[in-house]
Amino acid sequence: MFNDSEAFSSFAVPDIEAAKQFYGETLGLEVTEEEMGVLGIKLGSGASLMAYPKEDHQPAVFTILNFPVDDIDAAVDALTEKGVEFERYEGFVEQDEKGIARAGGDGEGPDIAWFTDPAGNILAVLSG
Repeated sequence: MFNDSEAFSSFAVPDIEAAKQFYGETLGLEVTEEEMGVLGIKLGSGASLMAYPKEDHQPAVFTILNFPVDDIDAAVDALTEKGVEFERYEGFVEQDEKGIARAGGDGEGPDIAWFTDPAGNILAVLSG
């Protein structure tokens, strides 16, 4: 039924202008303004997202978007230079001084580092 559908994901933000700046300028994604104050966000894979305004927004408590990268250290350094702060999850998994959990902390899985958008939604860069 949906094999040929161009599905997309969406998420809420309380401040559409802050989201536009963050996703467009900080992350360098193509962002377009759509009808009713909605943002269209294009990802490098050709997929798209939609961010919509919601005054009583509650941030997601899970990762809403993962960015696979070839070099996680370079990605974390570049984001840090742009003012992004990386989240630390005490007791969950060991993270290094940059906030990177190396191989999931147990030698299995990707290297991953979490950060939030201005709305508090959780994003991640990962490699491996």
